[in-house]
Amino acid sequence: MHTHLTTGIVGEKLACTFFEQKEFVILHTNWRYGRCEVDIIASKKNVLHFIEVKTRSNKDFGLPEESIHEKKMNNLKQAAEAFLHKYSEWKYIQFDVLSIIIDANNNHEYYWIEDIYI
Repeated sequence: MHTHLTTGIVGEKLACTFFEQKEFVILHTNWRYGRCEVDIIASKKNVLHFIEVKTRSNKDFGLPEESIHEKKMNNLKQAAEAFLHKYSEWKYIQFDVLSIIIDANNNHEYYWIEDIYI
């Protein structure tokens, strides 16, 4: 059984593999700006993706993506703005969420929400 932190770390590694298999280039993981963090920053076809990854080991407390609240999205947006200030060459961006459920048999269920509006 994974602890909460271990589940998150495993989920972020699975997420990187998930996006690499879809021909994304992973630029940064756990990119921080102050207290704000972006789990994955990746690119594909000249679009920069700011990706929030949520992982759970079951659905007992709801789906992983349901745990993303307004404060988290504001932090993601703030970190993205700081990143774009530092790396201003990006013209096209989007925000994505990848929800992962890892069950007791180590099966993985993915739900990718593309281009969310925040």
